[in-house]
Amino acid sequence: MTKLRCAVLGAGSFGTALASVLLANEHDVTLWCFEPGHADEINAAGRNTRYQTGFDLPGIKATIDLSAAVTDKDLVLFVSPSHVTRLVAKQAAPLLGPDTLIACATKGIEQSGETMAEVLIEELGEDRRDHMVFLSGPSFAFEVLERQPTAVVAAGWDHDNAERVQQAFACSFFRVYSSEDVIGVELGGAVKNIIAIAAGLCDGLGFGHNARAAIITRGLAEISRLGIAKGANPITFMGLAGMGDLVLTCTGDLSRNRTVGKRLATGMSLDEVTESLGGQVAEGVLTTASTRALSHTIGLDMPIVEAVYAILYLGAEPLSMVSRLMGRPLKRETE
Repeated sequence: MTKLRCAVLGAGSFGTALASVLLANEHDVTLWCFEPGHADEINAAGRNTRYQTGFDLPGIKATIDLSAAVTDKDLVLFVSPSHVTRLVAKQAAPLLGPDTLIACATKGIEQSGETMAEVLIEELGEDRRDHMVFLSGPSFAFEVLERQPTAVVAAGWDHDNAERVQQAFACSFFRVYSSEDVIGVELGGAVKNIIAIAAGLCDGLGFGHNARAAIITRGLAEISRLGIAKGANPITFMGLAGMGDLVLTCTGDLSRNRTVGKRLATGMSLDEVTESLGGQVAEGVLTTASTRALSHTIGLDMPIVEAVYAILYLGAEPLSMVSRLMGRPLKRETE
């Protein structure tokens, strides 16, 4: 395997996990931190001192200097929260080499309705489109750091570059499949977080397995309708970035988005729930608003997204939203 000079832009839990995968493959890895003092702490400790603190990162180099992180790198991985990815990309754009491979593992949709692919194309340039690859799939950071078996998908418009990212990350515990369906992989990874909030609400309200299974299945239908309307391959939603990530996020105790739903069901306010996450980001909160707006623009019916939006932003009672969903007019399952 060719050893690459890599930059990981984002030192949260998932950035830490993906940096550990690159390190396991003996790549040279620089981790870019946003928070003051964070890089010095990582360099001194050899581990991330603020997120996923229990795991050593042998060989990691951390910096707060974006230019030092990005310049002369073979692979630059964006894994910052979706609401700051545009700013990070704008600042990184003049620092990237013409042949730099650009990967993105951020799962979200901007408030304007743009996916991370659309954001990166706008900020980095259309001429870099074929150098972009998007990682998604069922991959809790903690379990990746524990080196538990994990499988994800790398989607790019250029098949050769998708395979380059596939090979850069693939190792004994981290299996990577390739795909050319960037739209499907991105939308599956983003919208499943909204459905996970709904699943958490069901769990928090004390409902059983029937309700959770219904949320997952009907949630997948909503994700698929949106994806098809945006030009995705329907088969993608049966794969790792679709059903795989959806099941994990809706059922796993490590899911921050499911946790948001469970805590909202107990009567906590959204501000209280956000504070309780201790600085971790639940992408589904912001993605709910952007996905709802996007569905209205396209003219799609996404009732679970609407219900979660009403609870998050309009103060609706969770039980009233359950009644509304269950009382909707009957129709064919495929409609």
